[in-house]
Amino acid sequence: MTERAGATATSNPSPKVLGGLVPYLQVDGALKAAQFYKRAFGAEEAFVVPPDEQGRTMHVHLYINGSSLMLCDPYPDHGHPLEKPQGFTMQLVVDDIDAWWNRAVEAGAEVVMPIEVMFWGDRYGQLRDPFGILWAMNAPVKAG
Repeated sequence: MTERAGATATSNPSPKVLGGLVPYLQVDGALKAAQFYKRAFGAEEAFVVPPDEQGRTMHVHLYINGSSLMLCDPYPDHGHPLEKPQGFTMQLVVDDIDAWWNRAVEAGAEVVMPIEVMFWGDRYGQLRDPFGILWAMNAPVKAG
């Protein structure tokens, strides 16, 4: 059983939610995605429901960059089949975009759009994780 921030599957399944809007992603392999997000984005595990006999979990709660992110596996046998991620981008607003970017790429994220200075004046780029989720990073251009 995973324990983090005082929460376990048998004691308190509600660690503090960070942020006012929390993305809840369904991915094929939520536990593997959580491990990837730890390596790629410095995620911290807040809570995990132990996997079932098929290795699926119905809930993972992570903290990334001061916000909560929640994950689950698909459960087609319960009316929740896997659907291809589309129509959204996970946005990370960071101070040191190079450090965040390099860590994610070294962990295995695919570069979709290299970091460039954009028309709005910030540095911005996009990556795709091994689970099909598109991630963008945005940071102010540093003077000097």
